Amino acid sequence: MLFLCDSRRAKISALGFILTVFACSAFAQDHFNAKGSEPSSFTSQLQSELRNSLPFEDQRDFEESQRGFIAEPGSRQILAENGRVVWDMTRYDFLLEELDFDSIHPSLQRQATLNMNFGLYEVVPDFIYQVRGFDLANMTIVRGDSGWILFDVLLTSQTAAAALRLANEKLGELPVRAVVYSHSHIDHFGGVRGVISEQDVQSGAVQVISPSGFMEEAIAENVYAGNAMSRRAGLQYGRGIPSGPFGQVDSAIGKALAAGTTGLIAPTLIIEDSYEEHTIDGVRMVFQNTPGTEAPAEMNTWFPDQKVFWAAENITATIHNVYTLRGALVRDALQWSKQINEALYRFGQDAEVLVSSHNWPRWGNERIQQVMRTQRDAYANLNNQVLNLANQGVTINEIHNEYKVPASLAQQWSARQYHGSESHNSRAVLNRYLGYWDGNPATLVPLSPADSAPLYVEMMGGAKEIIFRGQALHDEGEYRLAMEILNKLVYAQPDNSEAKDLLASVFEQLGYQYESASMRNVFLSSAQELRNGALAVAAPRGTTPSLARAMTTTQWWDAVATRVDSGLADGTDFTINFSSPDTQQNFVVEMSGGTLTNIEGYLSDDADVTITMNRSDLETVIMGQETLASQLQAGVGMVTGNQAVLLQLSSVLVTFNSSFEVMPGTGY
Repeated sequence: MLFLCDSRRAKISALGFILTVFACSAFAQDHFNAKGSEPSSFTSQLQSELRNSLPFEDQRDFEESQRGFIAEPGSRQILAENGRVVWDMTRYDFLLEELDFDSIHPSLQRQATLNMNFGLYEVVPDFIYQVRGFDLANMTIVRGDSGWILFDVLLTSQTAAAALRLANEKLGELPVRAVVYSHSHIDHFGGVRGVISEQDVQSGAVQVISPSGFMEEAIAENVYAGNAMSRRAGLQYGRGIPSGPFGQVDSAIGKALAAGTTGLIAPTLIIEDSYEEHTIDGVRMVFQNTPGTEAPAEMNTWFPDQKVFWAAENITATIHNVYTLRGALVRDALQWSKQINEALYRFGQDAEVLVSSHNWPRWGNERIQQVMRTQRDAYANLNNQVLNLANQGVTINEIHNEYKVPASLAQQWSARQYHGSESHNSRAVLNRYLGYWDGNPATLVPLSPADSAPLYVEMMGGAKEIIFRGQALHDEGEYRLAMEILNKLVYAQPDNSEAKDLLASVFEQLGYQYESASMRNVFLSSAQELRNGALAVAAPRGTTPSLARAMTTTQWWDAVATRVDSGLADGTDFTINFSSPDTQQNFVVEMSGGTLTNIEGYLSDDADVTITMNRSDLETVIMGQETLASQLQAGVGMVTGNQAVLLQLSSVLVTFNSSFEVMPGTGY
């Protein structure tokens, strides 16, 4: 198969230089899956048309992404202390081969190539540096009067330590004076223990700075639906498929998630007001709280003396997720747009450098305002045009086929759909305002897919007819129509391997065609699971000690409540008094109506059992290393009253399976 070369595009070499000369050649690498397919003629034709319709002549991103390059580390792998690989950039070397892959949307391949940045970069001479390509996010390093101020410290302690080590080797070793968490997603704070210690913070040697609401949001988003979110994140980030032209190529705002150790150190300075100015190690900063944007707790930072605007993850020059496929609360596209607009008029009029926690910086006021306006307009248009269509009767089951990004925005790289997509973001906006119901009573209480599918299969003439028609649609390039009928058959007959293989081929072609890395990864991961079954996922390693300390006792009891099987618990009513003397907290925990609830600040006069346990001793329970019963049996804490209540509680708790089935017939 020939892959068309386009000399208008620059690719990044392994040394980080921009190449402008291409050699056309065929790509002969085998698909990683024996049942996998190469791009169809329909997919190849689509990719060819996209190469001719998108503004590949605009090379500014390539120039900016390489500006200020200083050095790579000696190895492109980062290892844990035991030698385990936690980060490996070499698995993406195929992107440096100067080839156009018809199995990758050309725009996504461009973004994936740009995200091959790996090493230390100077952003502002003798002031701001970035380490890129060591994790999903960047570490931004600011030189203060006496040490480093670190903005976002990656996902894992191993990658964070490696990033700081490279900076110290190339720039001169300095102590860390402050860490700034831009927002409450773990890829921006999880590596903190690789660069500072709790003792550094307690002694006052290091400040930790965060936006208002950070601690609550950092824990809450991943606690209550954590098992399901982890399973779905595996699909979104393509964890179950190899990296390569037929598999995972990028994650839109970075390559992937590192596989090291996460942690958390509580902030010592919380930015509470909309705007606050602070001088940290001699550096003036103005923090802008932006709640309800890319994260529930997030903040931008303005450096007035250097005219540098730090945009956190609010402006990454790609369209982000309003609804993230791993699962999270739907974000507010209008608020997001308004906060960008506020930053544009307050800081963007003077900014000479725009830096973000992902991707690469932009320089020059005209360029910065162009990117900020494009991002502002993209989120505002998404919100406003979806509501425009909704107010004309377009429903949540139609909006993704009706909403289109204006052509003027679509021709700007900073409005392309690498993380979010028009499809799932438009549905998210409509869901935020009107909910999941489309107004048709037939969809208000629908049958489960497995219950309705057999009737569809029967009415379509059975499996043989569906496979015959599905194959014809596949061969005609009508992949979404083929998906519609084959999906019914797979739900009706989960063991029908022929149907699953054909649906996998359909998913694969659709995955090749998506510009959104999230969408691509979901379709290709699902194809892999249909063919081979879901990979066995190890049970979560448990909450780390620092994350356990950050979780409130109420959050923990709320998380326990999600594990209650109401069918087993119904009719088993009891009341627990729970006290933590070291924090002087009291709770009433009730099982009633098959439901576990808790409230802080009260004790019941007629509790069935009373448990007294220091909060510090509860943390091993929160981490999953012990149970309440085992701690009490070991003499940690005290229990009075009917101790059988603890056995009753334990007997109705479900242990979640971290490899649960998503598509039918793919269970491990």
